Amino acid sequence: MNDQASKSEQRHVARPAIGEIFLVALRLGLTSFGGPIAHLGYFRDEYVQRRRWLDDRTYADLVALCQFTPGAASSKVGIGIGLSMGGLPGALASWLAFTLPSALALVLFAYGVAAYSELLDSGFLHGLKVVAVAVVALAVWGMARNLCPDAPRATLAVGAALVFTAWPTSLGQIGAILGGGLIGLLLLKDSRDGDHVPMPAGLSRTMGAVALCLFFLLLVGLPAVAAVFPHQGLALFDSFYRSGSLVFGGGHVVLPLLQSEVVPSGWVTNDTFLAGYGAAQAVPGPLFTFAGYLGAVMNPQPNGWLGAVIGLVAIFLPSFLLTVGALPFWEDLRRMRTIRSALVGVNAAVVGLLLAALYDPVWTSAIKSPADFGLAISAFALLALWKVQPWLVVLLTAAGGWALEAVPTMLS
Repeated sequence: MNDQASKSEQRHVARPAIGEIFLVALRLGLTSFGGPIAHLGYFRDEYVQRRRWLDDRTYADLVALCQFTPGAASSKVGIGIGLSMGGLPGALASWLAFTLPSALALVLFAYGVAAYSELLDSGFLHGLKVVAVAVVALAVWGMARNLCPDAPRATLAVGAALVFTAWPTSLGQIGAILGGGLIGLLLLKDSRDGDHVPMPAGLSRTMGAVALCLFFLLLVGLPAVAAVFPHQGLALFDSFYRSGSLVFGGGHVVLPLLQSEVVPSGWVTNDTFLAGYGAAQAVPGPLFTFAGYLGAVMNPQPNGWLGAVIGLVAIFLPSFLLTVGALPFWEDLRRMRTIRSALVGVNAAVVGLLLAALYDPVWTSAIKSPADFGLAISAFALLALWKVQPWLVVLLTAAGGWALEAVPTMLS
């Protein structure tokens, strides 16, 4: 009876105001540390568990779509939820709020704010990495219970985790998702025909088609226009737009791609690039905001705030166009029986990808000692058992990371 009421609540959830979409995304932008995989855990806790704007199955379908297309994976999930809840204004509000905190922090760092250099050397950063372990573990646990409730789907999730662990690239990620979809299509069956929870597109299919055409038009046309009209601002936009269009796997993958664009050309020195790379690990939100830092520290003009805005718009625009373009067609695809069977396997594969990412890079970069493990399971208990707000767990775990480093130094 409670499950039926919950499903009914999810089907008839009131569309939030644009201001609410902005404020929820802003809180996530201020507290979502740990990279794109951890962001998916924060998103699930906020949008699925707390606000029930969508259910686990719909969320996993959206995650699969966003991981299968190039661009900023976690940002695309946020854009998709904003689009579904509030149309194009909701998508813009969700993207802007989630992006703004880290973008401002990195641009200020580019202007020489010294506070970040101290933060990078402190235990706070390590504590932020540790809390990402708890967040991702909670997401894997919750999604596995809903999306892998039987042996075949659990086995498929483990298989996807093994594939991605052995082949930790964007091709491995896409291969695991495609393999899960094929296995779901051939061997699994969607038995929950009455439980489909629709995800409104928030936009017409005509507008979606226009967005997809614009994505490809810019991808093909910008290099030609930049060659005919040599201008640094246009060259910067073209370079960052291509970087955002051709990368799979999120922010950690785009950073070396950006390095190959801006360092050999002399736009940014390698030392300046590496300094920003370190700062990008210390801020919440999407790593794609590193483009704002690069735009601000460019040697040729436009640089400063104007360069930062050009870099940010260019690198996120592909993600925005792809999400806005694909979502109007996604709901119809989700309703098709063959696609729904495939999505049973895809969703299990998504759980497996999260499981693999929980080990590497989340666990391997954070858990270095028994004390780190203790801090991680304490954060997990606060989230899973005591239902403490994630932003507060982030602060407590960051303080715990600082204490683990500072207290032995004080006592020695």
